[in-house]
Amino acid sequence: MYVGALTLDILLGDVHSLKQKRSVVRPLIAEVQRRFPGIAVAETGHLDLHRRAEIGVAVVSASAANCDEVLDACERVVAHHPEIELLSARQRIFNDHEE
Repeated sequence: MYVGALTLDILLGDVHSLKQKRSVVRPLIAEVQRRFPGIAVAETGHLDLHRRAEIGVAVVSASAANCDEVLDACERVVAHHPEIELLSARQRIFNDHEE
């Protein structure tokens, strides 16, 4: 069993309040969940900043290659949104043999 984790740090465009931030981040999270129903995705950081957001994605799979493939696809979905700028993306794969 492999668990893949992806952390996306994004900069939001013309956003001036936390309410506007939610109107950008929630549909983005919903789109990723709709395209990949077997994953978990949530806003995980920068909760008090209105122009920044951190989105976390997790996937469980029988192979590391599948985890990589799904996480790469999730990253591409987020990166292709014109209203945001993807500042960084960090991936990590865990398996049940690690201590």
